[in-house]
Amino acid sequence: MKISLIISTYNWPEALQLCLKSVMRQSLMPEEIIIADDGSTASTKEIIDRFRKTYKWKIKHIWHEDNGFKLAEIRNKAVAQASGDYIVQIDGDVILHRDFIRDHKSFAQENSFVKGRRLMIGRTKSATLLKNKSTSVSFLSTDVKMREHGIRIPFFNLIFTSKKEKSADGVLGSNMAFSREDFVKVNGYNNSLKGWGAEDKELAQRFVNFGLVKRKVKYGAIQYHIYHPQSDNCKHDEQMREIEHLKISKNTRCENGLDEIRKDYMVYE
Repeated sequence: MKISLIISTYNWPEALQLCLKSVMRQSLMPEEIIIADDGSTASTKEIIDRFRKTYKWKIKHIWHEDNGFKLAEIRNKAVAQASGDYIVQIDGDVILHRDFIRDHKSFAQENSFVKGRRLMIGRTKSATLLKNKSTSVSFLSTDVKMREHGIRIPFFNLIFTSKKEKSADGVLGSNMAFSREDFVKVNGYNNSLKGWGAEDKELAQRFVNFGLVKRKVKYGAIQYHIYHPQSDNCKHDEQMREIEHLKISKNTRCENGLDEIRKDYMVYE
């Protein structure tokens, strides 16, 4: 199995730097790292170029112009450039536990997709980590929430991931994994969804309609979310209505997805 790690980002190079630091310290590295960049300025590219030069690892930087929040579209473009047969997807505002990729590889199974969790780092602790360019955080740290999501117990996590659900509930695009082949079959993310909210759940609902089951990770695949104010471009309610429609229609493919992406993006590697 070849794993492509896709990291979405937009104009927060300081957080992306911590994210990439944690990636480079993985006990099991992905075959490639792909940055899905929704139109960041040059400072983000500088960080990525620095990591590529320092660590000599395969890092692709997929970038398109900033034309509003188009997370679904840039993720499609990133998957289109992926060479791996299994996609692990995160956001660029998280720090990964050193066994994050190893855990996801152990959880991978046919006919399923994986939904992970995250521990939330508070405002003060996040500011300290960013200032010191540090990735030193755990469930024992001060100023963290959802502490239980930072506990790793390999035996228990295999028990929990054996449970299968035909539901898209609770899916987080920041900690999600799936077969590239399955992603292609449902035509990837829906490019028509604008603004952030539930684009990940919409994809997951089409996975379920296609016949895949959701497997929830607990006590493994741990990540720590760096605090930031919530965006005011939320379209959650509007997108949830689309998901309710999918539950009824049982559609598996979106009409404007992976197959319809334009060649209007840059690939740096």
